[in-house]
Amino acid sequence: MAGQQDGRTHRGRAVALTLLDSAAASGLLVLAYYRAPLDRPLDRSTAWLFLLALLLFAVVMGVSVRAILRSDQPRLRALRAVGLGLPLLLTVFASTYVTVAGQQAHAFTEPLSRTDGIYFTVTVFATVGFGDIAPVSQLARVLVTIQMLVGLVAVGVIAKFVLGAVQVAVARRAVAPEQAAEDRVRLP
Repeated sequence: MAGQQDGRTHRGRAVALTLLDSAAASGLLVLAYYRAPLDRPLDRSTAWLFLLALLLFAVVMGVSVRAILRSDQPRLRALRAVGLGLPLLLTVFASTYVTVAGQQAHAFTEPLSRTDGIYFTVTVFATVGFGDIAPVSQLARVLVTIQMLVGLVAVGVIAKFVLGAVQVAVARRAVAPEQAAEDRVRLP
């Protein structure tokens, strides 16, 4: 009985630490978003920064899937991946919208503060679309379209690869401990 209690306590702590870790990562991303200099001109370097930020999201998710596959606690790793990946993706788009709105006065139906940028990004990602803020300029519409497509792909990636990696890792753990250890050693 005491062994079961210790196992539940350990799992409870691990879940709490994972949630705390994800909340801290999200908090740091939001802090960086509110402190970042987003008053830059719309030029090629801004476009490259946007593309690099999207590439960073892809790399974070790729590294996360690999970490899930190697983990002794794949479900917690998946939670951590989602807890970092989605806020990262949302802050990338919110930053881009605020930058565009700062350089093109009529890019959206109203001026965007940083809070408005996050709000608009989340409503687009969640496909709620209240209609209070809408893209007006061609650039803003293209960026919103890109966010919609990337959002669909992100949800698909999470469903397919992150959850698939959890299933593979859990199945590996069900194998004899010696075989599981050999599998971890063989992973590249």
